[in-house]
This record gives sequence, C-alpha cells and structure tokens, in this order.
Amino acid sequence: MEEVRPNAIYTTNEAQQMLRVSNSTIKRLLKKGLIRANKVGGQYRILGKEILRLVSPELEKEMVKSYMKVKGKVVRKINKW
Repeated sequence: MEEVRPNAIYTTNEAQQMLRVSNSTIKRLLKKGLIRANKVGGQYRILGKEILRLVSPELEKEMVKSYMKVKGKVVRKINKW
C-alpha cells in the first residue's frame, strides 16, 4: 500500500484504493461530509490529510484540542471588549 502524503491531492479512485473501500462507499463518505473534498471539473479531489483524518481519529482529536484552545483565547479576548 502506498503511503498517504498529507499535502498530496488524490482522486476518488486513488482514495478508494488506499482505503480499500467500494466506489459507493467513497461516494457516501463524500455525500455525508465525512471526507471533505473539492470538485474540479466535475470530479472530486481529496487532500491526503482528509484520508489520514478519516483513518486516524487520534490525529483529529489533537487538532480539535488545539483548535478549542485557540478558540478559547479568542473568546476571552472578545469578551473583554
């Protein structure tokens, strides 16, 4: 299996092969918003970090924790106004 590079851009077929899921599963993940992607010329393009996020919930938990920390600082600053 090929290593997923976070900043690489993948097609739905490439993502499907990496995740070892069916075409209908990829479509369902995109439709439900579980994988974020951009549509280019009628085809989806998926960033590698989205694939990694999907298979690595620990990574997402760390990102959410960092985001909430920054958000808390911003909210406290705004509330001082």
